[in-house]
Amino acid sequence: MASTGGHGSSGPHPRNAKGTFDSHLRFDNSDYTTLTVTVDGAPTKVRWYKEICYVANPQKMADTQSGIFGTSTIANPECGYQSMNIFVPESAFHDRSTAIYFGVNNAGWMSSYVGASVTDGASFDSATSNVGAALKAGYVYVDVGTRSRGLVAADGSYAGKAPHVVVDAKAAIRYLRLNDARMPGSAERIVLNGTSGGGGLGAIVGASGNSTDYLPYLKEVGAAGVTKSGKSTLRDDVFAVNIYCPITDLGNADIAYEWQFTTLGTRAATADLGNDPAPAVSAELASRYASYLKSLHLRTSDGRNLTADTMIAAIKKEVIRSAETYMKAGSANTIPDLGEQITYTTGGFGQPPTEHTYTNDWIDVDNAKNKVVSLDMAKYFQFVVTQATLKTVPAFDAWGLSNAEAGRTESTLFGTAEQEYSNYTAYSWDNNDVAGDDSGADDTGLTWSQYAKRDGLAAEQVHLLDPMDYIGTKATTSANWYIRVGTRDRDTAFTVGLNLDRALAADHSVDDLNYQLAWNQPHAGNYDVPEAMAWIAKVLKEADRRQGHHGR
Repeated sequence: MASTGGHGSSGPHPRNAKGTFDSHLRFDNSDYTTLTVTVDGAPTKVRWYKEICYVANPQKMADTQSGIFGTSTIANPECGYQSMNIFVPESAFHDRSTAIYFGVNNAGWMSSYVGASVTDGASFDSATSNVGAALKAGYVYVDVGTRSRGLVAADGSYAGKAPHVVVDAKAAIRYLRLNDARMPGSAERIVLNGTSGGGGLGAIVGASGNSTDYLPYLKEVGAAGVTKSGKSTLRDDVFAVNIYCPITDLGNADIAYEWQFTTLGTRAATADLGNDPAPAVSAELASRYASYLKSLHLRTSDGRNLTADTMIAAIKKEVIRSAETYMKAGSANTIPDLGEQITYTTGGFGQPPTEHTYTNDWIDVDNAKNKVVSLDMAKYFQFVVTQATLKTVPAFDAWGLSNAEAGRTESTLFGTAEQEYSNYTAYSWDNNDVAGDDSGADDTGLTWSQYAKRDGLAAEQVHLLDPMDYIGTKATTSANWYIRVGTRDRDTAFTVGLNLDRALAADHSVDDLNYQLAWNQPHAGNYDVPEAMAWIAKVLKEADRRQGHHGR
């Protein structure tokens, strides 16, 4: 949204034009294994097209990979990170118009080895499993593997540097489009689903459809629909985006995080929880946010300019809407009164569930009328950070700064294949003080501004991951968006999701925008399967209506 240069669409797509690699990427509809699964107690046959390599030139990986989820041995180092499993339920065996539910699995923007979410004998409850619900609805389910941070290639280089994760997702989409006439499901109806880093991936893929920016990278991996001269013969836009807690706008995520958690004194007020490790750095980062927000030229839902002066009120409005939506959804959905205890559970992403209680001192509600009486935002933010210590300072680009713990920060997404990490924000680059890491002013002799002008690799990588740079441009942004962020999410600033919503609301190509804070949910996804699936069915039906079709 902030920048409009260099985001052209990939232009016309001649019906009979061929990509250089298309002949190597032909789908074989006879090469499948039949599985039997149970969905809501009913057995159904599923055809499994196993580990389809969606690029002609996959990058070979090291046999052993280590990451935030431990160490594992890779069964398919040749193409396990650039392949996908396709699962076709019985009802879709011969249906070429049903939707394709396209799942990415990139928590923390980490690389994702191809997964098999459907196994023989598995049992699914469609009320809680998005996979089971997709199969029950008759959608083709696609489980996609992608390169991303933390991945090591067979030659020892770092294989997951940006924008490879976006390129891989686009290459998988192009494979589906190339083979649309030969396989079940419609590539015109791809619904992309992802959470956390996967939500961030979904946001950029959904925003940047058909942009020429990615064509050199797509050509390099041998993606479908790319000619020898680097032109495109296929599209890579998607029909709909269904994402949760997207970690996105990484170039500005640090300043947004510190602004949100310092503007009402959250870090200082909860210092006893370990939340205030570097007050001066927090203040410096937070001071940079107002000008960035102003540069986006966004508006609140009631038409005011969205600025540092109106942002807290805008978040407050969304929290109130979330609470009232929750109360209205059923008589059992009550919120504790002031002074009563709230019970909530933390966990997820490999961590065991842990139950906590907290005395409600921040929201006053009238459950009988399903109304919020009052909301104290300072105490609300303090409540949010009781479930988990706030992230380090900086929160997303901490590698190379001796005052911060790098931990799981996203710095490893950036830099060359020979660098473990590179700073990608102005503050972290200019304040990098780890000698010999080839990142920052200390090693390069260049300030961030100078580096961005002379080389700017990390800045370009940030751009290629940022949906805010593509919404409202010549790129083909998806027409349908379902975005959820939990009211207890402390993993990124609420401002990030709200800005994404406001940018999409201003884009006239977006037909259906369903953004909301999900009441009492943490940094997680797919907790509202019936609601999300109902939305998908609705936008598909609306598309049918516009096209004059009836049913699938």
